[in-house]
Amino acid sequence: MLTIDGSTGEGGGQVLRTALSLAAILGQPVEIINIRAGRKQPGLRPQHVQAVRAAAAICNARLEGAQEHSRDLRFEPQTPPQPGAYVFAIGTAGAATLVLQTVLLPLALAGGPSTVVVRGGTHVAWSPPFDYVEQVYLPALAVLGIECRVELIKWGFYPKGGGEIRATIQPSPTLAGLDPSPALAGPSGMVPNLRPSQAAPPWTRPRGELASLSVLSAAANVGNQVTARQASRAYNRLAAARLPVTLQTRLLNPSSAGPGTCVFLLAEYENGARAGFTGYGRQGYPAERVADDAVDAFLAFHASSAPVDLHLADQLILPLALVDQPLAFRTSQITQHLLTNIWVVEQFLGTRSQVIGQAGQAGEVKIRLD
Repeated sequence: MLTIDGSTGEGGGQVLRTALSLAAILGQPVEIINIRAGRKQPGLRPQHVQAVRAAAAICNARLEGAQEHSRDLRFEPQTPPQPGAYVFAIGTAGAATLVLQTVLLPLALAGGPSTVVVRGGTHVAWSPPFDYVEQVYLPALAVLGIECRVELIKWGFYPKGGGEIRATIQPSPTLAGLDPSPALAGPSGMVPNLRPSQAAPPWTRPRGELASLSVLSAAANVGNQVTARQASRAYNRLAAARLPVTLQTRLLNPSSAGPGTCVFLLAEYENGARAGFTGYGRQGYPAERVADDAVDAFLAFHASSAPVDLHLADQLILPLALVDQPLAFRTSQITQHLLTNIWVVEQFLGTRSQVIGQAGQAGEVKIRLD
């Protein structure tokens, strides 16, 4: 039984989700203690409970402590991840994308196709929106041989939720060294290895010039003028930055169970690297500030010359730990999320990475040092 202290580093839900993904992949029993100990509401929240149950469902894991507010959890896989059709309902506006990310890699390594439906929040703060998963995260995984397509069935904003995401996950054709036994021995056991589908993923190379820039402004149940104000603010600020591309804008007023707004900005560079930036609306928060949040994040990233944004950096750590060749990437900011995710992976697999740079600044991550 491997023990993971959930209060380590950033100490949030990502410690739990990464540990669950690796436990399912490796068949490694794990005990996670002090879950989200430093948060205002420590322990498991509804979206974390659903992530635990989702991970358990795909590998028939035995569970102890899988209820809301629990600070300790035991997770014991009984089988390798099983492909199939799964439906997971959070029941709140908890992030559906984070539940999907918990099971995506284990199911990609499961040897057969799977479909996953997750109901909850699709565009909520402190999590990647559906658009980021579709347009940044999944294209980054695709060059590692991980094929997943996602559909946004219904939008879900905080606090009502009610959104739905559907994912179709194909078995990876680029696996090597996978031992299907249900109990691998952590760092000393066989580890499934992914072989990149191309020699150098775009986010490992200099990004080149900005090739395209698009803005999505969406608002539900708050009036069409909010959508237009968000888009106008983003357009004016980006136009003032005199970027060498024609800005594309899209306005949506989707159906949703409750009110909510967001701005999503997608940047693509010459070498194919993509980065995404989001602003979320909330009660009493002007539409212009929502746009500013996304634009400010993009401009800071663009000034860094790095090909990997600060959110993609920590999301790449787990899949890159399973790649059978050394890879390195530069990121616009070394975050506590990134450092914590590296620590969690190392508890299962041993030291496999090196971070060059200081927290809060741009830096480089090197993976697979062995």
